[in-house]
Amino acid sequence: MKAICVRAFGDPSVLKLEEVEEPRAGAGQVVVRVGAAGVNPVETYIRSGTYAMKPALPWTPGNDAGGVVESVGEGVKNVRAGDRVYVAGSISGTYAGLTLCEAERVHALAENVSFAQGAGVGVPYGTAYRAIYQRGHVKSSDVVLVHGATGGVGIAAVQMLVGMGCRVIGTGGSAKGRMMVEEMGVAVTLDHHDAAYMEKIMDATGGKGVEVILEMLANVNLGKDLPLLARGGKVCVIGSRGKVEVDPRDAMSREADIRGVFYGAAQGKEHEEMHAAIGAGLRSGVLKPVVDREFALADASRAHEEVMGGGSSGKIVLTI
Repeated sequence: MKAICVRAFGDPSVLKLEEVEEPRAGAGQVVVRVGAAGVNPVETYIRSGTYAMKPALPWTPGNDAGGVVESVGEGVKNVRAGDRVYVAGSISGTYAGLTLCEAERVHALAENVSFAQGAGVGVPYGTAYRAIYQRGHVKSSDVVLVHGATGGVGIAAVQMLVGMGCRVIGTGGSAKGRMMVEEMGVAVTLDHHDAAYMEKIMDATGGKGVEVILEMLANVNLGKDLPLLARGGKVCVIGSRGKVEVDPRDAMSREADIRGVFYGAAQGKEHEEMHAAIGAGLRSGVLKPVVDREFALADASRAHEEVMGGGSSGKIVLTI
């Protein structure tokens, strides 16, 4: 089968399309024929060799996919061959024709959701759910700032928050993206390149500040986020590309919390709860993954460049 292989860490050019052996399902495992694979920023960090956890090489990237179950191993009960599924965690990588997964990481994909949309579920919607419900403990009465609302995680968060009745303020770098999330129900949309956007956030809350901030780029924004919080507010750090300097007094005076969010930390019941809720949201149509751009598997290097380029308005996927 065809798969992307990384044989040395480096820039996007190390992503090479190769012919590799097909995986086989062992006990408790599932092989999925990939229709589309999701491209996430974390895969670019791993590929570059700068991520804390480095896989053994050669390595095939990818944890998310939409596709059809090819085969199942002994003891698998939740899916069977021929089922439409989305993958939220892979053993062998999803940038490939077939991917090997633990059975609990494979979930039914609603008929109203395409494989490309399914490829945008696992990490983005799982991360958003963990940030909102399992780490942020957001209430429907909260005003929430989604700082980076137009990317994969941001869109997922917007849909969940609007669905639960929160007032949402969203920032985005492109007019197209801001219009999109406004149509999803975001109350206030702002360009985070606007030098006055912080003042506009405070104006939108009557000077009170927001209860929760979902932060996608903490190395740039965290120091600015703390003064935007209401008393007892929380910043949930979802993404960062480096270090940042903050003034602790901004947290002290508000008795504010900074909470890390790591999708991979959700295990067992947390993972089960998360994907039961996400699956229900997909079936009902409350959750609708947005695909921004699709690339062929051979163009994985271009997809990695694009996912880090900013100005997104949805998910980048590889079609297999």
